[in-house]
Order: sequence, then C-alpha cells, then structure tokens
Amino acid sequence: MENYDFDFSAGDRRRAWNYLIDKLERHYSDPSQVRVAPPLDPEVVRDYCAVDFNTPVPPNDAIDYVTAGLDQFIVHTSHPGYYGLFNPRPAFAGIIADAITAVYNPQLAAWSHSPFAVEAENHVIREFGRKFGYKPDSIDGTFTNAGAEANHTALLMALTRFVPGFAEEGLSGSDSRPVIYVSQESHHSFVKAAGLSGMGRRSVRNIPTLKSYAMDVAALRKQVKDDIAAGFLPVMVVSTLGTTGMGAIDPVKEIDSVAREYNMWHHADAAWGGAVALSSRYRHLVDGIDLADSITFDAHKWMSVPMAAGMIITRHPGALLETFRITADYMPREGKEFEIIDPFTHSIQWSRRFTGLKLFMAMLIYSWDGYERVINRQFETGDLLRNKLKDEGWNIYNSTKLPIVNFGLSDLEDNQEKMTRFCRRVTDSGKVWISVYSTGGINTLRACITNYNTTEKDLNILLQTLSKER
Repeated sequence: MENYDFDFSAGDRRRAWNYLIDKLERHYSDPSQVRVAPPLDPEVVRDYCAVDFNTPVPPNDAIDYVTAGLDQFIVHTSHPGYYGLFNPRPAFAGIIADAITAVYNPQLAAWSHSPFAVEAENHVIREFGRKFGYKPDSIDGTFTNAGAEANHTALLMALTRFVPGFAEEGLSGSDSRPVIYVSQESHHSFVKAAGLSGMGRRSVRNIPTLKSYAMDVAALRKQVKDDIAAGFLPVMVVSTLGTTGMGAIDPVKEIDSVAREYNMWHHADAAWGGAVALSSRYRHLVDGIDLADSITFDAHKWMSVPMAAGMIITRHPGALLETFRITADYMPREGKEFEIIDPFTHSIQWSRRFTGLKLFMAMLIYSWDGYERVINRQFETGDLLRNKLKDEGWNIYNSTKLPIVNFGLSDLEDNQEKMTRFCRRVTDSGKVWISVYSTGGINTLRACITNYNTTEKDLNILLQTLSKER
C-alpha cells in the first residue's frame, strides 16, 4: 500500500475490511473471553499508547494494535457480566448503521446537504414522541450527543420561554435570579447545565426524596414558595424517570401540577427509564410523561444502540427554533424555498454526524415488538437477580420495579471504605462489574441489567463471585 493513498486500493480495502471483520466478529460473538474490567495502571496504558507517528505501519498491524489495546484497557460493557451504568451491549443493527454513516459521512448541519438523514431523524423523533403520548401535530425534537446535552437543551428552552430576552440578552433581561428544581437523586448534568447557561450551579435546588427515593412533592412545593418569596424566578422542574443510582421514578403527574401552578417548564429526564413506554406490560410505570414540556431519552441506553444517541423531544413546536435560531450567510441555502428546518438552527450542535441512523436502522430491523420483548425480558432478569440476592441473605435497599438492584450487607452499609474495598475485590475477579452507590448515609452495591444477553447463568456467576468475597 502506498504510504499516502488515503483511499487504499480496492484490493487493500477489501483485505482490510475482511481482516477487521474477522477481528470484530471474534470479539462480538463472545465478549466473555476477556475480563470485564482491566487492572488499572495509568503508566502501563500510557506506555502502550505512546506510539511513533513518524513511521507508517500496515493496516492489519494497526488493526491488531488498536483491538489489542481495547481488549486489554477498557471496561467491556458488552460483557454479560457487566451490571453497570446503562451502557449496554450494542445490538448489531446499530453497528451496521455506524459503519454506513462513517462511509457516507453525511453532514447534518443543513437540510439541503442531507435531506434523507434529516428527515429520517425527524421521523424517529415523531414516532418516539407518539410512544411517549404526545399529540402527533405537536411533536418536535432533535438528536443530541447524549442525555447531558438534551437536559441542557431543555434548560435553555425553559430560560428562553420564561426569562425575557434571554436568547438575545442572556440573564440580564431578568430582574429575578432564575432557579430550577431537581430531586436529590437526579442526574448531575443539570448542575453542569446551570453553570454553562450562566445561571450558576447554586441555582439548582435539590429537593429531598421519600423512602422510595422519588421526589418529595410537598418539599418541592414548599421550596418553590420560599424561592418566590425570596425574589427568585422558578423556571424549570425536572421529573426523573429511572434515576441512575436507585432506579426511582418521580411522581410525574404531581410534579406537573406544581409546574402548572407556578408557571414552570416541566422536563422529564427519561434517559434510561423512558424505554418502559415501549412495553404494554410496564407502560403504566411512566404514566404522565406526556404532560412534560420536554423529554430526554437516550437510545444508547435501553435501546442498545452504539454510543452515543440522545434525543430531546418537546410538545411545543417552535420552542427549539426560538431557542437556537441563527443565520449564517455561508451556510447552504438550496432548501430555503421549502418548509424545512436546518438542524443547525434547531440545536446546540452545528456540524454533526448522522446520529439517528443507529436507531432508525434498529427500528427497521427489530420493530416495536422486538424491543418490547427485550425490555420485558430484562425486567424479568432484574426480578430474578433481586430474588436470588434475597434468597442468599443480601439486603435490598431500593423498591423500584426497574431492573436495577441496590443491595448489600448490614456490616457494610455504614462503612463506605469497607464497601468500596469489597466491590473492588469483586470487580478485580474480571468476571463481573458492579459499582458502589451511596445515598442518605447508606452504602449499597449496585447492579443493573443492561445487557439483553445476560442470562441466569451469568447471574449465578455474579452470586458466586459475591459469595466468595463475602
């Protein structure tokens, strides 16, 4: 191969594709052949990555080097023994889509450059909006990098709606300092969003939770009243549907009543738990999600598409455009005579890849019915894990119906250092990956069913590993 032949020759391409496919297939077909998590040694990893870019290497050698690095130095989220942070094994349809996207490389800033890509994403947004219960003629939204960007977008829409002149003048248009409300179990991306939006991190009010770890609506109402009396401006309240730590689901309908009473934007962070809306058996767990002004949903979580594919969906047509509208003379204008929206005027992002193809392709191949079966099965696997832990004498600390289990032992729950050491011994086995989650002074072990291929056999390996370290 010529050193500077960026295209490769047709023959070299085919040989590289075949070699790569063989490598990837071996890993994808049996990810359990590697440790779930690597031993952590920064110097070892840095030394491995310190390659000399002055000398080109053959493609096959480069493939060997990169895949060997990934085999050794990542947490393998596709492993059936990974019980982690909503990072599932990617379904193969999404992998196909990522390969197609890389080859065609569509640019989604302007509609006229990628009309198929833009409209395919718009269709997916509308279809998921319907699943969440929004009226078809009111659905708008966009794909985001992930849930953090979607949550940030929701806050920007709220500020644009309730702070006079925010889109042009920022917070200087408000006589009162805006504040937002989240539960103590909510995702920390809202704190970051508040800082990036100019509100400041102290503008985030953390509302206490009940014993179920869901938001205490009485405490929310009191905090809103106190803030108004103190001269603050409530702009947004967040319902979390499936908290990261405990899988709690906030009382969406009650929170919405507070939002309407005090004229706030109501955002539903359903990045993980929103997928429950696809199951007729469990849909009731997220009843009321359609009341929210906007919804965050991450397809790279329960929908098992490759990282990362977030969505922000709203029932207010025009809210995104009002928030992000901008003109740029250098942008393509071929579609100006049509009733279209250029994505760069509709989101935080400007240039971006065809993120939505991963979900579009997965829906084509698996359908709603296929996903419903997978979601139901993961609920069943979660119940099985919960019952097995109870049978072996472990304490269960959360009461969610979602497939996430917080568990531990009485002599560990009030000693974070001891709990952390125990968890490290479990993960150092290389067979499973779990984590420690602490809340309300209680330290728990956290295991979430994220892999559609996790079976009872894998659960037994987890139980055996826990028992060995107990």
